[in-house]
Amino acid sequence: MLESRAKRPRIIAIANQKGGVGKTTTAINLATALAVGGEQVLLIDSDPQGNASTGLGIAQTIRKGGSYALLAHEASVAELSLPTGVENLSIVPAVPDLTGADLEFSQLDRREFLLRDALAKEVQLPAQIFIDCPPGLGLLTLNALVAADAVLIPLQAEFFALEGISQLMRTIDMVKRRLNPALALEGIVLTMTDRRNNLSEQVSADVRGHFGDAVYETVIPRNIRITEAPSHGLPVLLYDFRSTGAQAYLSLAAEFLKRARARALA
Repeated sequence: MLESRAKRPRIIAIANQKGGVGKTTTAINLATALAVGGEQVLLIDSDPQGNASTGLGIAQTIRKGGSYALLAHEASVAELSLPTGVENLSIVPAVPDLTGADLEFSQLDRREFLLRDALAKEVQLPAQIFIDCPPGLGLLTLNALVAADAVLIPLQAEFFALEGISQLMRTIDMVKRRLNPALALEGIVLTMTDRRNNLSEQVSADVRGHFGDAVYETVIPRNIRITEAPSHGLPVLLYDFRSTGAQAYLSLAAEFLKRARARALA
């Protein structure tokens, strides 16, 4: 169910130029946790791989024009969004046409603003919108950053974590200077952590030392249930609610909302 645009939705791009860091997993499960808590949520799958769509059980045969048609201004969110198995959560799925989008849209005027302009036309949108970006910093990710209010960065607790994030932070700074001055850092979420691993703990400490309060207190552990859930077309909260992975994403959602309330009062 969509709510009135009297209150503008908050748009969060979930991005990391490195693949395999838990980006899509975080998009699916944070969106699910918020929806389970009663928030109206839309997830836009902007990754040509379509893993967020598959992970929510959306078959290729029903995806229609998906996020490609949204970027091309061929259809609206209302026409393209599909219900998921989670109450209050809908998705604009990814379609194969996204694969060539960088090249196809690169010659268009306002090519960096395609998604922003498409969303600006909408009369009604859910309160929370998440954009699952592809790995890399191409035109699809750039469109998400220009459309977004803030960026949430899943960061794997591994040796090259800080080195890998530096390029993304430079891109965010460039977007703020040239295209979207209001873009903010929503936060950094440490993923695939293992408290038994000294290196994982050291990397987490280094990231917190460098980014301070921008790093969420909640960490997402390595958990087999998180890994298994997408093959069943389910978020981990529906696949195994009692698992440590599911509980971590519930905690992340609570912290996300707490930060939003603090920001509103500031």
